[in-house]
Amino acid sequence: MYESKRFLAVIPARGGSKGIPNKNIIDVNGKPLIQYTIDEAKQSKYIDRVVVSTDSEKIAEVAVTGGADVPFLRPDYLASDEAKTIDALVHVVNTIHSSSDVYDYIVLLQPTQPLRKHWHIDEAIETILEKKSTSLISVSPVKEHPILMRTIDENGGLKSLLNLSSTVRRQDFPTFYKVNGAIYINKIDSNFSVDTSLNDNLTPYIMGVEYDLDIDDFEDLKQAERKLK
Repeated sequence: MYESKRFLAVIPARGGSKGIPNKNIIDVNGKPLIQYTIDEAKQSKYIDRVVVSTDSEKIAEVAVTGGADVPFLRPDYLASDEAKTIDALVHVVNTIHSSSDVYDYIVLLQPTQPLRKHWHIDEAIETILEKKSTSLISVSPVKEHPILMRTIDENGGLKSLLNLSSTVRRQDFPTFYKVNGAIYINKIDSNFSVDTSLNDNLTPYIMGVEYDLDIDDFEDLKQAERKLK
């Protein structure tokens, strides 16, 4: 709890994974991948409850052993390749609230972001309340600047992605940020629904590039193993 507001952390972890089989519970330096996120969420000063949303009994067992709550399994229709994360979040909120366990904000923590720390979560929570915002998203400065990115038009010519001159010193490039997927916070009110676009959350929380790692393939996994030693 922070400033009399209750915060529900939800870690979505469906069983299916095409890139890396059993990705959410794959061993990373002696711990299941999801455990890194559970540990940081539980160390947060402000998170009131940590819930894992999964359709997999195996993931549920790992999550409970690791200290998270798995009060129910996610229905199959929310675990397909077509299902969206927001659908699973709304399902969690509606199911938990129906048991009179009510929260003011939901904090989405994806298990594929193992470098995020508990103090990032706390700073993000402090930020959303200080800004009096209804939504927040974590971002990181881009490594590859879009001012140097190009598309190729129908005539085979290069076209700048931005309407800016690239003939400037690199240190004078304007700062751009990318959604890094580590932290999403949304106020639970009448506007929070399956139509909510999480990547369009309003308030930024800036994280350093050294914490920006989204595990999608085995190369990402190797990076995580090196950085989490």
